[in-house]
Formats: sequence, C-alpha cells, structure tokens
Amino acid sequence: MNTKTLHPNTQTLLSAWERMRAAPDQTGHGPSTDQHADLIEYLFVIELSDDGVWAFRNAGDQMSTLLGRELGDHDYLDFWTGHDREMLAAFLHAVHESRQPGIVKARGETLNGQRIDIEMTLAPLTSLRPGRQSARILGLYQTLGATKLLAGRPIWRHRLTAVFPPDIQPDPPRLRLVASND
Repeated sequence: MNTKTLHPNTQTLLSAWERMRAAPDQTGHGPSTDQHADLIEYLFVIELSDDGVWAFRNAGDQMSTLLGRELGDHDYLDFWTGHDREMLAAFLHAVHESRQPGIVKARGETLNGQRIDIEMTLAPLTSLRPGRQSARILGLYQTLGATKLLAGRPIWRHRLTAVFPPDIQPDPPRLRLVASND
C-alpha cells in the first residue's frame, strides 16, 4: 500500500504500532499518549468474543460523539450492513491472523443524508500476559472532512469505499536437499 496517500494521523498510528511491535516488553521504548494526544480521542479497541462479536472494549470520546453513543460492549460490525459487513468481518479476521495492520476507507452517513469520508486503521494487539491469546485490534477512526458538515448528527451507517488488507508476505518455499550415495 502506498502510505503517502494515507492521512497523516494514520501514518502516525502505523509508525507507533511498529514501535510497539518492535519492543512490546520494554516500557518507555514504545509510543506514549503524550506524543500523540490528538489521536487518543479517535482510538478504539475491539475484541473478538467467544460468540463471534467484535465488541468495543474502549473508544475515545470524539469517536463516541461522532457515532452518537457510548460504544462499550457494542458490536463494531453493527455499523455495517449487507456485503460490507461480511467483507469487514473477513478483513478483521485477516488482520488478526496475519498480525499485520490494514486500512478501511468508508463513507459515514447520518439519518438526514449528510456524508463524510472516513479512514480506519486496524492493527492487531498482542497480549503481554503469558498464555493469553485474545483477538484484540487497535483502531483509529479518522474523518477526512470537516465534521461540522454533519451538523451535530451522529453517523449511523458506514459504506465501504476501499479496503487495503494486511500486507501478507507468503512463507518462502521450504526445500530440503537429500544426497544419496546409491
């Protein structure tokens, strides 16, 4: 994916995620909230439950305001319908399984028909607790236009406009040579 076409906040989150991944055990070496205070309000974490729901575990205040509700324990996929929902469910599993981030571009719509473009960065999180292997994803909900166009109305539906799946590198072929003196 060409990262030059991404919103600067998306690039910042991807860079921070790379630093967290490079040194997950070392406190003080990864990104800190004071370095990215303007992003905190738009960050969220979702987790896959045993019944297949990608539930919000936490979400920034601005994101909750844009979506018009407290998001704790709501299903992330409830903001999507039809084929978009199916595609996004598969996308979330690909992000988790590949342990690589992906980007979703969408159009958010209010009940009165106002629209705004959105870019969501979704990156897998690994647990620091031994033996815990939960499917958790860190997300950034980035609006690409002036939110004042929404006139204070919450976004109630999203429609996918582009999906940039994780950049999965295939495993190199495994070849073993055997020599025989027969």
